Amino acid sequence: MEDTYQSVITLAVSLAIGLLVGIERSWSDRDGEEGSRIAGLRTFSLIGLLGGVAVLLGREVGGWFVGVAFIVVAALSITAHVLDVQEDQDLGTTTAFSMMLVFVLAAWAAYGAVVPAMAVTVVVISLLGYKPVLHSWLHMISPQDFFAGAKLLIISVVLLPLLPNQGYGPWQVMNPFWTWLMVVLISGLSFLGYVGMKILGERAGLIMTAIVGALASSTAVTVSLARLAKQRQRYRLFAGGVLLASAIMFLRVMIEIFVVYPGLLARMWLPLSMMCIGLLAGFVWLWLRGGRSSPDVSRDVEVKNPLQLGMALQFGVLLAAILLLSEAMKAWFGDYGVYALSVVSGIMDVDAITLSLAKSARQPAQADVAIVGILLACATNTLVKGIMFATISGTRQAIRLPVFMGVAMLPGLLVVLLW
Repeated sequence: MEDTYQSVITLAVSLAIGLLVGIERSWSDRDGEEGSRIAGLRTFSLIGLLGGVAVLLGREVGGWFVGVAFIVVAALSITAHVLDVQEDQDLGTTTAFSMMLVFVLAAWAAYGAVVPAMAVTVVVISLLGYKPVLHSWLHMISPQDFFAGAKLLIISVVLLPLLPNQGYGPWQVMNPFWTWLMVVLISGLSFLGYVGMKILGERAGLIMTAIVGALASSTAVTVSLARLAKQRQRYRLFAGGVLLASAIMFLRVMIEIFVVYPGLLARMWLPLSMMCIGLLAGFVWLWLRGGRSSPDVSRDVEVKNPLQLGMALQFGVLLAAILLLSEAMKAWFGDYGVYALSVVSGIMDVDAITLSLAKSARQPAQADVAIVGILLACATNTLVKGIMFATISGTRQAIRLPVFMGVAMLPGLLVVLLW
């Protein structure tokens, strides 16, 4: 009885996979004549059901039966596609590949991986359904941006396996493999924000621009918003945008710590979260006082493509220098030397010092120093952005922003001292 129940569930899931993809394919071609499409709702449903049945029968007669069933589905899909090309001159292969993928997903679910198979099915439906959106995104990325990213990706894929994964130089801190891997990580995080800015278009509001732009460069967002505050004489709204961008920076820092050393994040998530929440509370307060309107600012915020090889090399050199200096300051001046370096580094960039100290925190004796150093760098970088905004915007009210930032971050700093 239990085996029968399990078989029914297996077939139901397999059928559901085919049904979901079939609904999307039929809906996307809903204006076509009946019988004009390669496969519709019924065909995809039957293919999904076939995948489940093939696995159940394969348990009795052998796994070869599933392979034969897939070959039959693939042959029918290819044949249908060839006939469709001859009749309509439609060279698209999406439906044919979708038919084969539905069979594989249904079979995968029947083998017991129900949740992963359904998750992939959702991804497939999204890719199929958002075709116009995805194509529009491609038009927003310039050829220069694409080839810059491709160049860095090729170099990284070719270079990373060849780089030695061991320490060199004083204190054995210069690890070429790890350093370039961190360059790829930071470039990737920044590129997500850069692409987001492109996708938002020219009429994106202040909130989305601050959030997405901060992933690429919160400093660049601060400078742009300060100029806009001076031009449009709207201090509260744009100062709130700077607070929001600065809060997103703390989320970025937590991602970096998690990638380098998850154990350190377990000790840092609370103070970092409190500093982030403090800045978000300041943003909400200024937003409410500023009228809660969302001016179009995306086209006025300047963010460079972070996948340019020159920028990546500059960050790699900076990271290597910070790694060396952090060990040198520790050896020469003790913990206070590291704290001083954190403050100085935070003035320029928070990523390099975060990665460096997170790496050193793998040694238990260095964990406490790394926690304080990273928080000092984050606080310094945030205050510097506040000072930049006040200086560039040139308004008297803007002088309050760095003070407000300090007050917002104070609870997080106190947690470190008391916890």
